[in-house]
Amino acid sequence: MEINDIYDENRQLTGRVHRRGTPWKKGEYGLVVCVWVYDGNGKVLLTRRAKGKSFAGTWENSGGSAQAGETSLQAIRRELREETGIEAQESEFRLLYSERDNCVFYDFYALRRQVALEDIKLLPGETDDVQWATFAQVHELIRRKKICHIIAAQFLRQEPMLKQFAQE
Repeated sequence: MEINDIYDENRQLTGRVHRRGTPWKKGEYGLVVCVWVYDGNGKVLLTRRAKGKSFAGTWENSGGSAQAGETSLQAIRRELREETGIEAQESEFRLLYSERDNCVFYDFYALRRQVALEDIKLLPGETDDVQWATFAQVHELIRRKKICHIIAAQFLRQEPMLKQFAQE
């Protein structure tokens, strides 16, 4: 059972927790973190959602909900390690931006890392394939509806920031 901290509309911790799978009450917010791993050569890392998960068979970047007691950086570091086996220090993640929807704060990160596909350790039940994709290939996957529509919309909003990160 996953437990998450509850934030208020100003992103202040309330001292209360939420059990995953139960509805959020009005004025309660969770924290979700996502990362685009960039190889420094024009490609981002995508993983495919495993059978049995929502949006199964679609491609996405790594991420997930922060657990109770975790900071945003602690959560993204853990999620990336769990989903890919990639180890990174908190200082290596670059916050692209944050946003809020009706019950979640999102933090979107970028990380520069070259990793051979054979070195990626997929999490059984979470992901079942991995690939490096150029920005053009990501657009083609979006066009073919092979990327979860939520991730596709996020990518399209974040693409200018990712391209800027790629040039740094």
